[in-house]
Amino acid sequence: MPSRYATSREIRDNNGKRRANTTLIPVVPISESDTYIRTVTDERLDLLAYQLYDDATLWWIIAGANGLGKGSLHVPANTRLRIPSANNITDLITSKNTSR
Repeated sequence: MPSRYATSREIRDNNGKRRANTTLIPVVPISESDTYIRTVTDERLDLLAYQLYDDATLWWIIAGANGLGKGSLHVPANTRLRIPSANNITDLITSKNTSR
């Protein structure tokens, strides 16, 4: 799965300096292919992403789907999490950032 920054366009500021445009994080819609889990102990979003997607950098998918990760990767014990299917994530990122 590509980085969430892979579809960010490069833009030039007023001084002509190149920089990456802001990457918009898509809302991951609920799908029948989503999985639900409940944490037994305190967890971290990046470690969960590594276990579930084999890529710790995809923590934001779990965070966005569950309204987590605003300043912390910590997930308390006994939290029910929706785990979006990896199949649609790439398409969501691409369409969100190339359509603007």
